[in-house]
Amino acid sequence: MNEIVPVVEMTDISIGFPGVKALDGVGFRLFQGEVHALMGENGAGKSTLIKALTGVYTIDSGTITVLGETKRFAAPAESQAAGISTVYQEVNLCPNLTVEENVLLGREPRRLGAIDWKAVRTRTREVLAELHLEHVDPGSLLSSHSIAVQQLIAIARSVEVNAKVLILDEPTSSLDAGEVAQLFGVIRQLRDRGVAILFVSHFLEQVYEISDRMTVLRNGKLVGEYLTRDLSRMSLISKMIGKELEALAELDEAPARTRARSGDGIPFLETQGLGRKGSVANVDVSIHPGEVLGLAGLLGAGRTEIARLLFGADKADEGLIRIKGSEQKIRSPRAAIDQRIAFCSEDRKKEGLIGDLSVRDNLVLAMQASRGWARRIPRRTQDELVAEYIEALDIRPANPDALIRNLSGGNQQKVLLARWLVTHPELLILDEPTRGIDIGAKTQIQKLVNRLAAEGMSVLFISSELEEVLRVSDRVAVIKDRAKVAEINNDGVSVEDVMAVIAGGTQ
Repeated sequence: MNEIVPVVEMTDISIGFPGVKALDGVGFRLFQGEVHALMGENGAGKSTLIKALTGVYTIDSGTITVLGETKRFAAPAESQAAGISTVYQEVNLCPNLTVEENVLLGREPRRLGAIDWKAVRTRTREVLAELHLEHVDPGSLLSSHSIAVQQLIAIARSVEVNAKVLILDEPTSSLDAGEVAQLFGVIRQLRDRGVAILFVSHFLEQVYEISDRMTVLRNGKLVGEYLTRDLSRMSLISKMIGKELEALAELDEAPARTRARSGDGIPFLETQGLGRKGSVANVDVSIHPGEVLGLAGLLGAGRTEIARLLFGADKADEGLIRIKGSEQKIRSPRAAIDQRIAFCSEDRKKEGLIGDLSVRDNLVLAMQASRGWARRIPRRTQDELVAEYIEALDIRPANPDALIRNLSGGNQQKVLLARWLVTHPELLILDEPTRGIDIGAKTQIQKLVNRLAAEGMSVLFISSELEEVLRVSDRVAVIKDRAKVAEINNDGVSVEDVMAVIAGGTQ
């Protein structure tokens, strides 16, 4: 690994926003032919550093050099022209265009002044073949492919422009194990060809599997740069959250509480034969007051589809739902809210938060909707509620007027949780509440779930991380192929036990 001239070197980088010092004298180096992980909690400054490197943010002070040449990027186009390409968690391509149009968009070969579509297809096939994506039809619509394939096509676009630096921002958050393996194969191939790759992820095992080196940030400052093989997982976590190893064990412990007895009393919610054609079928679940029911299953198994049926976001066409023993027709989210049901979607950006509104406006949105827009919540009441939940959930920065889009992912998630908690729901449905957030915020949310259940709330908890499902749940319903195949009392159950059920389809 050549350490003489970094492909990218950022020195003493500082960026500030009103009331927030996002980066404070941060340094970063990226070398040719390496995978370099950028680590830190949400709010540590990772996204800000990437945006400084890609020209989204202008730095207040410091220097950026690319192959030894000082750069000052005023726009993303300038960063791209310097050979820096980014693939985001939400694929930044045009789903209504074909694969070949996306790969060569803006750089189409021309003949006699018109686009040479034969040459476009030939070049696209060559690029896809380089990444072992020969099975992808260049003429197919991008939207017809899975998120994993779309991300690989975004990488193919970067390969076509001969990028020197490839930034992968949370590329695996929506992928299953097979898709992650395919992506990692492409990453290693590009690394071996000399591309410098910046990898951002909250999945520690993936970071240790794919990265050669890592840089750790905390609270907008540089903690250090390390060879991955020289830094243990516990040491990494300690550096990320600023706690000693002895304190980590306590942080990692979910607070003990008495497991709810699912057979006691009438369930808050119970379904029989619930289903929707083309979605899920024959779902029987029950959730008692003070109980956490976990939904476990592979991506695409039908977990989110069940949550959407319970909240009325999708309409069931078979089966029934009982609330406190009484059959109810839940055909809309408003009907679910009237039954004291709350739902935090897995896609907080598209289905949860409104980025251009403040923390205050986002937090009181559900309560205001339940009251009706003619009965405005008094500003004094808003301020009291917002202050209470900012403190209770440790939302940072503790500024109710901050735009929600400027908060880290973990703090955005806390605001979304607070929005529903102010409505005092009796059933809280959490779909991937810790996706894409750091270990500290994850632990806070897990503790919150346990506390809410201990206070009598019913919780439906959905997560792709089986360890997390088992940590917080009293019972686990296993979902496979759009149906419930088993239900397990969480008493000494291991991840291997649940995986065996998923693999075999029986308890």
